Amino acid sequence: MKRFWKRAEVVPADAGWAIRLDGRPVRTPSRAELAVPTEALANAIAEEWNAVGETLDPRGMPLTGIANAAIDHVATNPVPFAESLARYAESDLACYRADVPRALAERQSGEWDRLLGWARRRFDVDFATTTGLTHVEQPPATVERLRHAVSVVDPFRLAALSPLVTIGGSLVGALGVLEGAFTPEEAWVAVTVDDRWQLEQWGSDAEAEAALDNRRKDFLVAARFLRLLD
Repeated sequence: MKRFWKRAEVVPADAGWAIRLDGRPVRTPSRAELAVPTEALANAIAEEWNAVGETLDPRGMPLTGIANAAIDHVATNPVPFAESLARYAESDLACYRADVPRALAERQSGEWDRLLGWARRRFDVDFATTTGLTHVEQPPATVERLRHAVSVVDPFRLAALSPLVTIGGSLVGALGVLEGAFTPEEAWVAVTVDDRWQLEQWGSDAEAEAALDNRRKDFLVAARFLRLLD
């Protein structure tokens, strides 16, 4: 799609704040009005539209994409969406450790014990950890309380929580970002211990580094979306 508008602006709407292109409403792929809960988020989305060059590329408008997902997919059916994220409580990245090499195991413990320690205090739960990839059952109370923590999140925050969980593989880390217990960069460092270890051991790999950098950008954009909702 070629750019057809001169200016994107933010206006009050029934659902919060909406974006207009030369006075015309921006709509989601399902044709709903693109309206978000906070003026700060609406302004950031409008900035994405104002930054478009001659041709619109949705990949360069990640905040718009998350908002579209919240409106079209999450808000219309939030329970199964929340359940899909809550299932990560049963297999959180931070519960699966290496036993060798020792340096990697120590690095994992340093980062992941911090994540689990926060969750233990915050939700009054405990975690079972293991070495290797063999599945370890988590205490039912842990799974239930983390599931509840996800179930009470509103659709816009759920839409942003999703990439944090799926990119990082850690529901605990994502909830920590959501609640402000960890900065996005702190959480990113924690959930990518293994990735960075592999790059260090095998040397520079342009393709792997680019893939990791793209994941980081998506992770940090989702975290920014959450911050703009506060």
